[in-house]
Amino acid sequence: MTKIKAVRAKVWNWIGPTVPPQKNFCTNATDLICERGDAMSSFRFHQWLTCEVETNDGAVGIGNAALAPTVVKKAIDDWYACMVIGEDPFDCAHIWEKMYRRSHAWGRKGVGMTAISAIDIAIWDLMGKLVGKPVFKLLGGRTKDRIPVYYSKLYSGPIDAMQTEAEAAMAAGYQAFKSRFGFGPRDGMAGMRENLKRVEAVREVIGYDRDLMLEAYMGWNLDYTRRMIPKLEKYEPRWLEEPVIADDLDGYAELNRGPIPIAGGEHEFSLLGCSQLLRSKAVSVLQYDTNRVGGITAAQKINAVAEAHQIPVVPHAGQMHNYHLTMASLNCPISEYFPVFDVEVGNELFYYIFEGDPEADGGWLQLDDSLPGLGIEISDRHLDKFEIFE
Repeated sequence: MTKIKAVRAKVWNWIGPTVPPQKNFCTNATDLICERGDAMSSFRFHQWLTCEVETNDGAVGIGNAALAPTVVKKAIDDWYACMVIGEDPFDCAHIWEKMYRRSHAWGRKGVGMTAISAIDIAIWDLMGKLVGKPVFKLLGGRTKDRIPVYYSKLYSGPIDAMQTEAEAAMAAGYQAFKSRFGFGPRDGMAGMRENLKRVEAVREVIGYDRDLMLEAYMGWNLDYTRRMIPKLEKYEPRWLEEPVIADDLDGYAELNRGPIPIAGGEHEFSLLGCSQLLRSKAVSVLQYDTNRVGGITAAQKINAVAEAHQIPVVPHAGQMHNYHLTMASLNCPISEYFPVFDVEVGNELFYYIFEGDPEADGGWLQLDDSLPGLGIEISDRHLDKFEIFE
């Protein structure tokens, strides 16, 4: 019988070139405090974690996580690996509950769930490889011929540069775009005007036949968002993403009763947490992150609950685990897509660590029916740009 014999977590520390931080390129939750230096520093992640789960016959599944990799590695090495070793990988529901319930007192949010997610993703990749099927086939198969994606970059910057970037993305075939706000409450009315100038400038380029999503990344508060929404309404955004901090469910629910759909859930960490967002009518678009929310085992449950509430799910970030879930769920209408780019915030590291992630073609992605598991492998092409801690 197939048994798990090893769990290996590695931290990949990027030492290659990075795009230097630019002022006001993206609001974030630290904007409301007195921050010296780069206010976005705590939200940049130039490290990544890979998690390999190996069986007694030599098969290896690969998972990953991007939040607090050094702490997550410690949790996996010291706590979770021993819960998994010796188990049959096809008992994935049992393994998940074992990890979740044995660490419930301290691990049900944040680092603990991130560690569980990395292991769970690896187990699903492993199961796919063992049966010779892609993960989306194990989740129910195709619900769409291919996956539409939205261009997720357009950080706040000089207006002409944002328009040039939007023009290039539109020429590449994208039909949906996400832009970030660079100004928040501390910037006052002048900052509001700067935000509006950039939304208007992007709309000038892409027109109104294409979707525009707007993201504040927890950098606003309830009062500021109340004042901004009437000014944004005429630009017809598909959604306004994470306007307030993740714990302000009442704020989300109030804003979501307004004219602009509110998106969130990227910083939620469980099925029950996402269910609370849905029951509270706090979001019109749910955006859990698979490598934070408990992995694929949890994500497919969340998809079902969201469908019952008739709330679409658009998982946060690109990455293969999200594409497989999106392909297998009718309730996941579109995927986020970060174009291949120099390392900036950190989302780009996925392309430097792994091989096999599909590139968008004309605003669409395709998954290969013949590739088992998630369809990615750890790359050796950029090893000189990482310090790897095992």
